Amino acid sequence: MNNVNFFDAEAVRGEFPMLVAGDKGAKPLAFLDSTATTQKPACVIDAMDDFYREHYSSVKRGVYRLSARTTEAFEATRKNVAKFINAKTEDEIVFTRGTTESINLVAWSYGRKFFEAGDEILISGLEHHANIVSWQLVAEMKGAKIKVIPVKDDGDLDLDKLPGLLNARTKMVAVTHVSNAVGTVNPIAEIIKTVRAAAPQAKILIDGAQSSSHIKIDVQELDCDFLAFSGHKMYGPTGVGVLYGKYDVLDSMPPWHGGGEMIKNVTFEKTTYADVPARFEAGTPMIAEVIGLGKAIEWINEKGIENIRRHEAEITNYALEQLAKIPQVKVLGNPKERGALVSITLDGIAVSDAAMILDEENIAVRSGHHCAQPVMDRFGVDATLRLSFGAYTLKRDIDRLIAGLQRVVRLFA
Repeated sequence: MNNVNFFDAEAVRGEFPMLVAGDKGAKPLAFLDSTATTQKPACVIDAMDDFYREHYSSVKRGVYRLSARTTEAFEATRKNVAKFINAKTEDEIVFTRGTTESINLVAWSYGRKFFEAGDEILISGLEHHANIVSWQLVAEMKGAKIKVIPVKDDGDLDLDKLPGLLNARTKMVAVTHVSNAVGTVNPIAEIIKTVRAAAPQAKILIDGAQSSSHIKIDVQELDCDFLAFSGHKMYGPTGVGVLYGKYDVLDSMPPWHGGGEMIKNVTFEKTTYADVPARFEAGTPMIAEVIGLGKAIEWINEKGIENIRRHEAEITNYALEQLAKIPQVKVLGNPKERGALVSITLDGIAVSDAAMILDEENIAVRSGHHCAQPVMDRFGVDATLRLSFGAYTLKRDIDRLIAGLQRVVRLFA
């Protein structure tokens, strides 16, 4: 299946129990909300079910065989994640509850220790709220300032402005890899190169929530300091995410949660903390979810992430071609490189109304501001209808979407 010239999307779809079941009705399910969360292949569901049925136990805390087996599976995922993004070592992989928690971890650990009054945090105008509010909170506490890379009319960042936004007070640059509201694929390598040249003291965090299952990421080649992503957006379970950090940077950071497993020694007078990554993983972890994430990564590797990306690009282009045939549809932005999503508005029609009519046709799409209100403000809209795709999306899903939108137009226009 990982042959670069072969991707059987029909067969891939058949590995997703929810989609197989959804295809059996009079109105088959067209699931077009993969940017919010992806469906799960049977192998991920089975791996988690096997854990609960066959070797449920805690990790790292028992010498008995069940615990040893579970710990081995848990730590195998850490190694698989490190290999997946080409980290130097699995010790640079911290398990969290998701991208949001990963960003908060950096903000409240690195930011709390190293930010000072007058320091600057640079984000982009395409950010999800998680990569805005987290920095606002720590900036308010430390007296730091947030600056924003502006967005052009086509949805691309105005990177001509980037050098002028960087200076000796820039402490953190936190930028999304792929916009969850427009679909813009930001040129992360170019951004990092510019930051390293103009503000070498700055740390760089990449929000990879919308890229981890679509684009091959090599953290060593990119030279980012942090990368955050979520399991549920890459065919794995909810409740688990990853923070990658360069080891020396992570090692300089204090813990942000206290509890079991993140310590070396505890007395009533003083606590010494565990080495990285255990320092940041207090308490009993999300064991089943980590195991499920490991299986999801195996599944992506088996299919080939470049194969998935090519298939999604074909689907996205097909969707754009078909949407262009409906005069009332307006596409948000026209970036140089687009991920597997398209945001639209419809002239004179509320997107929430459109989403409800599409739901009557068993077509699942997202309406709203997508936790990206500044993006909506930039383009002068309150909300959009977001159509997003995955490895299992087929052209017939797009055909059903177009028919559904045509019904919306007939009803409301």
